[in-house]
Parts: sequence; structure tokens; C-alpha cells
Amino acid sequence: MASRFFSKALLLIVAASSLGLGIACGRNAVRASEKEYLADKTMVFDQDPQAAAADEHIISNREGQAGGNGAGGGGCGCN
Repeated sequence: MASRFFSKALLLIVAASSLGLGIACGRNAVRASEKEYLADKTMVFDQDPQAAAADEHIISNREGQAGGNGAGGGGCGCN
């Protein structure tokens, strides 16, 4: 009898937790007025865009593949 009570209580706790997490998750899109905070300078990985572009160019030539940035060509660097 006690194990039956605990299994029902556990089921109730799991159901309430999943319902609470489902409600707590944000389902709204980011408004245009809030996008300025997402594009903040502190959220940029590389502070120097020219150095980042040079590094991507070197890596794409050395590896001979595009790294998802649209560069093409082979490993010889003759693109």
C-alpha cells in the first residue's frame, strides 16, 4: 500500500514539474526593440573583425574546405 502511494506521489511530482517547466519556458519571439541587447559588443567572440576574417581565410585555405562561411576552393589557396 505504501509503495502504491509513493508511486502516485512520484507521478504527481513528475507531472507537476513537467507542467511547470512547460509553462516557464519562453515561447515568445524576441521583439525588435530587444534585439539591440542581443547584438551587444560584449557578445562578440572576436573583437577584431579583420583578424577574424584573416584567420578564417587561412584556415579555409589550409584545411581545403569551407567552414560554413561560404568560402570555396581547394587546399592550394588558389580560389
